Amino acid sequence: MSAEEVANAFVKHFYEAFDSNVDGLASLYSNESMLTFEGNQIQGSQQIIAKLKSFGQVKHTVKGMDVQPSVNGANAILIFVTGVVQIGGGNPLHFCEMFQLVSTAPGAYYVHNDVFRLNYGL
Repeated sequence: MSAEEVANAFVKHFYEAFDSNVDGLASLYSNESMLTFEGNQIQGSQQIIAKLKSFGQVKHTVKGMDVQPSVNGANAILIFVTGVVQIGGGNPLHFCEMFQLVSTAPGAYYVHNDVFRLNYGL
């Protein structure tokens, strides 16, 4: 699979799982994974999932995505996502999120880095 194909499949799965069953995302992270959410760093799969669950019901709509291969081409992929998120049925908020996926085996990746920011004043 190309970096774009991996990224498309990952983004679709990630936000569908986030919106319906956050616990389903646990296998995408490892103990080395780091999430930076609005400047706060959280490390480890369990801690990241606990942070994501703390938002309650969310609904993401992806508006755009950019992809780059990283670290010798197939070993890692950078994905930059823009979209809107509704938290608890509130007003939609613009967001951007960057993922670095790292390969663990052919066709298998985990989220090594995840950086999330809300975009205010758009």
